[in-house]
Amino acid sequence: MIELEVFPHRYLKAETTENFLNSAYSFSTVERVVIHGESLPKKVGYGPAKGSPVNHSEKKEITVKGVPVELNLQVGRLWVLLKDESEIEKIDELCKELFPFGYRLTKGKFLRDTPTVSDFIKYGESAVENIDPKLLSATDPRSKFQNSVKMIPKSENSTE
Repeated sequence: MIELEVFPHRYLKAETTENFLNSAYSFSTVERVVIHGESLPKKVGYGPAKGSPVNHSEKKEITVKGVPVELNLQVGRLWVLLKDESEIEKIDELCKELFPFGYRLTKGKFLRDTPTVSDFIKYGESAVENIDPKLLSATDPRSKFQNSVKMIPKSENSTE
């Protein structure tokens, strides 16, 4: 497995994130894409407006391969897991098309593939032994699972 980090030079808008995810998942070697960025909370957590709703313009629902995904963050980087190196050039071309403001594409190791202490605390020992490896490194230990993970099924009939 090959891991790529796509680090745009700006936070991405919801539409750009949606376009990237749909295009990336159309490539046959893309196994998984993990998005990372600044959280967009539902309510103000502190200060004089504590408890009032946050109405951020980029807090939207996007559709990735027909699955609705509530975007609760401003995407600052994306980690793409590929089966092999054959489509790295296509990912680079996609980035050139969608990120005219610049980006950095790095090949390396960015996602965990073994359970950590946080996983044992969050899921319990018996659950960690039977956990789907795709869920490792997909959640924040402080978040609720259903609010932080959205699995997009990879169809068997991928097109380029």
